[in-house]
Amino acid sequence: MKKLIIKASFLLIAITTVVGCKKDLEDKFNNPEKVLDPNLPGLFTGMLNNDRVAAKYWNVRTFLTQMPGVYAQTSYISNGNTIYQQSDGYSQQYWDDFYSTGGNGSGVMAQYRVMELKYNSLSAAEQANQKAIMQAAKVVLIEQAAKMVDLWGDIPYSAAGSLNSTSTINNPKYDEQKALYTTFIADLASAGTYFNTNTTTAAFSKSDILLKGSMNMWARYANSLRLRLLMRISKTDETTARTAVLAMLGNQTTTPLVDGGNLGTYNPATSDVLLQTLTNSTSDLHDAFFEGAWYATDYALNTVMLPANDPRIPVIYDKFGRTVSGKFVQNADYKAMPVTFTTTQQENSFADYSVLDSATFLYNQKLPGILITASEVNFLKAEAYERWGSTADAKTAYDNALRQSVTFYHYLNNLNQGGGFKNVAAPATTVVDTWVNTSTATYAGASAAKLALIYNQKWIHYGVLQSTEAWSEYRRTGFPVLTFPTAGKLSGFDTPPTRLIYPAKEKTLNSVNYQAVQSKDTRKTKIFWMP
Repeated sequence: MKKLIIKASFLLIAITTVVGCKKDLEDKFNNPEKVLDPNLPGLFTGMLNNDRVAAKYWNVRTFLTQMPGVYAQTSYISNGNTIYQQSDGYSQQYWDDFYSTGGNGSGVMAQYRVMELKYNSLSAAEQANQKAIMQAAKVVLIEQAAKMVDLWGDIPYSAAGSLNSTSTINNPKYDEQKALYTTFIADLASAGTYFNTNTTTAAFSKSDILLKGSMNMWARYANSLRLRLLMRISKTDETTARTAVLAMLGNQTTTPLVDGGNLGTYNPATSDVLLQTLTNSTSDLHDAFFEGAWYATDYALNTVMLPANDPRIPVIYDKFGRTVSGKFVQNADYKAMPVTFTTTQQENSFADYSVLDSATFLYNQKLPGILITASEVNFLKAEAYERWGSTADAKTAYDNALRQSVTFYHYLNNLNQGGGFKNVAAPATTVVDTWVNTSTATYAGASAAKLALIYNQKWIHYGVLQSTEAWSEYRRTGFPVLTFPTAGKLSGFDTPPTRLIYPAKEKTLNSVNYQAVQSKDTRKTKIFWMP
């Protein structure tokens, strides 16, 4: 695939290529790529149409399964001596795809800066008509920018993509990560209020390929992202997080959340924030997983799910097996390869162990990009209640999150209709009830044990497709308690990092501003929210 390596300061150099929507989107708008009069709705659609959010080959193959997935053990790859070493080339591409168009992301920062320029040129009346689009665009930007902070720490943000009055390009400074989070949280609060108190417009509804212009869903999305970020900082700034989160949970009329109505058998298609596939999409992830990581992960399956008789197992994993005398013989049981296996053991034995389910993950052309789900939100609520409120309320939220996770993974599985793949029927209510109420997943024990359950189950729910969030939460909470093999690893890379190193080209091309963050640029420097 063609990649563009462009430093953050060059965001608007090629304004003519900024939109770059896919072909079936181009037809929906009046000349969205017109240089002199960029179309704001078209730019917003292009911003949403992000292959770093969608379930696409390049992001899964080169980033999710190779870096955050390895560091959080949500993916299982060949256990070589460089397994914990960051790929500078692939991380450079992820960095570039945030700041610029033309790669495998939508260039959300570049898109947003062009939208700002266009919006500021409009009359007051036109601005009022387009404000919903700009508010939604800010939420989209924040979601991706927060991930950048979680991966690297300080990043160029406030000055990235800005052109001064003489149309010259300035290298962008790095914004301090904690200050950025403070800004993100405040902006999400404002966005949540806006969406909860205003009505949609035709232009917004037409351009919004994510939530179809639903003001209610955008309010829920903004509030839920804010909840995620507040809980993310709660180990290092508990007072701020506690005050804001309890206020949110105490008044969900003004701060509604993506919680699926707190029903276990909710509808993910209408309640979760998912970037659905375009109608003409025929791609799937089988190459990404076959080339990268399709083995079941040890701790998830062997330690957490099997002892609990987890009802999600049949839709997340396949037993796999071997071909014997020309006939495929399925393994008798689900089990994952030990994480301590050497590459030779992996190569010789992988057929004896479980792999990712083919219908749910490998050949599912309808697999959506996952931004936030009801299950995650209820796990976050459960943690907040357990730490700062009622353990009874925590149990209710936790139980809801478990049931919703079952519903969610069966929903993904059943999106894949036809093609000879077997869809797994939803488990009986009694099966789910037994798992929730009388298994190793049951909410019980001292408060610390209950929090461990929340953290472990949220990590399971994230899985490989949300490996970036899983790695962030692992670094924040310390759960699950994972084993990382260190024998034979490359010197200096014998354990996973706590952050990514800045890409080489960024350090070279933005060298003056890089000096301000150079002392922090080590693989063991903590992100500010890590305890």
